[in-house]
Amino acid sequence: MDSWLNNWPWWTQLALVALLLIFSAFFSIAETSMMAANRHRIRHLAHRGNKGAKNTLELVGKTEQLLSVILICNNVVNTIVPVLLTGIALHAFGNSGSVLSISTGVAAILIIIFCEITPKVIGATYPERIAMGASWIIKPLIVILKPAMWLINVFVTGLLKILRVDTAANKNSQMSPEELRSVVLESTHFIPNKHRSILVNLFNLETIQVDDVMTPRARMEVLDFSKPIEDVIHQLETCYHNKLPVCGEDTDKVIGILAVRKALSLLGDQNLEHHHFKELLSEPYFIPSGTPVLQQLQFFQENQERVGLVVDEYGVLQGLVTIEDILEELIGEFTTSLPDLSAKTKWLPDGTYLADGTASLRDLNRLLGLNLPTDGPKTLNGLLIETLEDIPDNNVSVKLDKVVMEIIQVDEQIIKTIRIYKPNV
Repeated sequence: MDSWLNNWPWWTQLALVALLLIFSAFFSIAETSMMAANRHRIRHLAHRGNKGAKNTLELVGKTEQLLSVILICNNVVNTIVPVLLTGIALHAFGNSGSVLSISTGVAAILIIIFCEITPKVIGATYPERIAMGASWIIKPLIVILKPAMWLINVFVTGLLKILRVDTAANKNSQMSPEELRSVVLESTHFIPNKHRSILVNLFNLETIQVDDVMTPRARMEVLDFSKPIEDVIHQLETCYHNKLPVCGEDTDKVIGILAVRKALSLLGDQNLEHHHFKELLSEPYFIPSGTPVLQQLQFFQENQERVGLVVDEYGVLQGLVTIEDILEELIGEFTTSLPDLSAKTKWLPDGTYLADGTASLRDLNRLLGLNLPTDGPKTLNGLLIETLEDIPDNNVSVKLDKVVMEIIQVDEQIIKTIRIYKPNV
């Protein structure tokens, strides 16, 4: 070593050490950036024709070869640097124990600062940009060092077999829905708030049933053909819906669905009778209670339906659900033929809100920013009766999940009006 170094001036020897430190830093930064790179973004850039992204995607798909070539090169350089620095120090200051200790310490500090910590921080900060650039150098090195990697991998594979480590156990691991949901929630810098909200709602649809989004039977507008024709015509002229369920003598049995637009085209006839409207009825589409919303959306598409009647296991009508109800769970309130209820659903200046007992808990949570439980009863009346286990009197107060509610009006078997107090955040 001394005879070789004596032939070079000191500044050339130090330049060689600096060059080796740069090589070591490059391999450290390449390793960190390759492992920290967002593979979804790299894959997207590769599909758009980015050559660096294609190289990076190919390299991260061969993790064993990638890590092998980086670790081989990095450790070889990190081994040579202390030897060169020690040789230079011994040649310049003489052969002594203190010189040997100081030169070794200086080499260790240089490697830790300039070849390990700093490059890894930089690589983790700009992973995709650095990985795509480094791939142009790492890819040829894999070809050049293939024989050495093969020999080393033979020993490594044998050692792993002895230790009974199964390297293929996690190769087919996929991201779970909850993990993907977390990725979406954390992507505040890349996805607009509205788009992120839609994606999160899409995950939530898997746990929502039609019972959660339907209009309950008590709040459904039903066209009753047992009433006089004048009442039927008046209801058609004043209704806000495009389609109405129709019942006959038995008000609990729906005999068909009437398209209001078609019915309105008959109103010019002075001799209208019930049978004229019955000819326009279409067969009702029934949905079993408990059907998942995401599955029902697919059923609507397959059956080319927009309105369905939810029935329980005994065939009793529970409510009505439309394709718009499901879409609003996904993208929020967007259109309705009813007056704008969401505009009226807001806190009063005194921090209270008067709610109807039949109000949906999901609607109240969404429009008032509450967190009332929705895994049981679907309406505010049902939640309060379940909590109190009795039909309460007026002026009874209840506190649920930091929300104070005061019962204002009770009518026979149902709580009619509740005052909700805005919770303190």
